[in-house]
Amino acid sequence: MARKDLPKYTVPSLTPQDGAAVAAILQERLDALNDLALTLKHIHWNVVGPHFIAVHEMIDPQVDAVRAMVDAVAERIATLGVAPVGTPGALVKNRTWDDYSIGRASTTEHLGALDEVYVGVITAHRKAAADTEELDTVTNDLLVGHLHELELFHWFVRAHLESSGGALSTAGASTEKEAARAASGAARKASAAR
Repeated sequence: MARKDLPKYTVPSLTPQDGAAVAAILQERLDALNDLALTLKHIHWNVVGPHFIAVHEMIDPQVDAVRAMVDAVAERIATLGVAPVGTPGALVKNRTWDDYSIGRASTTEHLGALDEVYVGVITAHRKAAADTEELDTVTNDLLVGHLHELELFHWFVRAHLESSGGALSTAGASTEKEAARAASGAARKASAAR
């Protein structure tokens, strides 16, 4: 953020420079959380298969919680004296990740892909929490609270992908499509073994 773009005010005990730095970190999280909320809703609409209702109903509370996180992050940015940007065009322009790549697909495929989405969101959220730890304890606390919920939701997803021995069907996957294929293949093998 250039000097002329510094906020006219920020929260007490932070300099305008620190307020702007924290707001920039939060803007990245705002984009990621907005994207996550839309992705979760997309999955909710496009999931099919034998476990449809369980996954369909598991996703909506996650959407609601992530939307609440979006609002809290945007309001924290505003509290720091910076205007939060929540437009679709800005999100697409600023994001560093690809768009969610799975359309209408089985519950297993979507959960495999969602595992990768949560890995990315949580990893970046943890970095943001670490980056704000010394700058602003209030923002750090906000992000840590979000991590609690995000990691819980990730566990819900992974519980569908985990074998009784604790192995994840998506282990080794590094893209959504790879994870979806791996999860689907493991589900087919388990079904054939019955």
